[in-house]
Amino acid sequence: MDRSARPPQPASRVSLTPAQQRTRRHVETLIGISAPFLDLVLAVGDRISRIAEPHDYEYYPVRAGELPEEHRSARRQARPSGD
Repeated sequence: MDRSARPPQPASRVSLTPAQQRTRRHVETLIGISAPFLDLVLAVGDRISRIAEPHDYEYYPVRAGELPEEHRSARRQARPSGD
């Protein structure tokens, strides 16, 4: 097989230097250690916000899809005119 015919390796397959590997291990360890604490902070904040204001009147749910009127009008516009 001709080596020049091989596609270039993606960046994720490039080997890291020992210093980069060490830094990566430190960062991943720090994230792993702090994750439970951050989960606790989020849970406490959620609980406090529910106690402080049980009904959020400014909450607008995200629409899951198109409204029926929008769907029909979009379908009409997509049809060819027959010219």
